[in-house]
Formats: sequence, C-alpha cells, structure tokens
Amino acid sequence: MAIDPELLEILRCPKCQEEKREGRLVLAPAGDSLECGACRLRYRVSEGIPEMVVDEATPF
Repeated sequence: MAIDPELLEILRCPKCQEEKREGRLVLAPAGDSLECGACRLRYRVSEGIPEMVVDEATPF
C-alpha cells in the first residue's frame, strides 16, 4: 500500500524535530520506508502507515 503524497508533504523526522532541524522525509526507492537525509535514519512503513518511533528507526 502506498503512502498518501499529502501525508508525505507534512511528515517530518521526529529526531530532527527534537534537534530543531527540518528533517524532510522521502519515500525510499523500495517504498517500504521513509528516509531522512539530515540525520540518515529510516522509518518503516507498514500497510501505508509510517512508524515514526526514533528508537525503532534504522541508520542508512
């Protein structure tokens, strides 16, 4: 299931938000995660719902 493009426009990386950075997220090429270029963390997307938990994010 794809993530809604409107949702992708407003989502920001929670780690970057804590550090007062913008933290824009982009959909990974495989479509199964969101990636933050600023802090280099990847957040899993499960059934079209992003799992935005910093402790569960993986570096890339």
